Amino acid sequence: MAMTGPAPAPWTVVAIDGPGGAGKSTVARRLAARTGLAHLDTGAMYRALTWAVLDAGIDPADAETVDALGREARIDLTDGAAQVVINGQDVTEAIRAPEVSGAVSAVSAHPGVREEMVRRQRRWVAERGGAVVEGRDIGSVVFPAAALKVYLTASEAERLRRRRGETDLARRDRLDSTRAVSPLTVADGSMVIDTTDLGVEEIVDRLMSAL
Repeated sequence: MAMTGPAPAPWTVVAIDGPGGAGKSTVARRLAARTGLAHLDTGAMYRALTWAVLDAGIDPADAETVDALGREARIDLTDGAAQVVINGQDVTEAIRAPEVSGAVSAVSAHPGVREEMVRRQRRWVAERGGAVVEGRDIGSVVFPAAALKVYLTASEAERLRRRRGETDLARRDRLDSTRAVSPLTVADGSMVIDTTDLGVEEIVDRLMSAL
């Protein structure tokens, strides 16, 4: 699938990928603070759209309707997704609800949705002159020429602990890793870090040394 949209100079982008509970958000937030770069949580964008799909009573599997909603939705994210607004409604807390977590993989698997969100992600970063960007296809699809590509992982037990035993974590990982478009994968050239027994500052120190 061809992804279109402006992309900033690669040396201004750090791409952080990995499954749920691997520590992406915590590490990205801290790395952004250390580097002075903006922080984009792409998962919040997909969650916001998923919330809108459910709120409208749309079947997450209805690709045509979901794609149309994705093209029309106005999604505004502050740095680090401290506030997430869709179509004028603040959904910062609502997008973390279990029903959204259970449907986000289905919504984000649609090719039309991914193409639209990637376009918006590239524009968001370009407008800020770069960013630490976290997600599941950042180094492989969104910013394959990023200055630093990172893949964070952790043991399943640790990831479940961090997500307070989120029951569908393994199912989401399986769906995201096997989808036809932009699957969760280790991008070529990625720095792979198992965060199971590492502290945040230790991880960030490693990334700072690699920049």
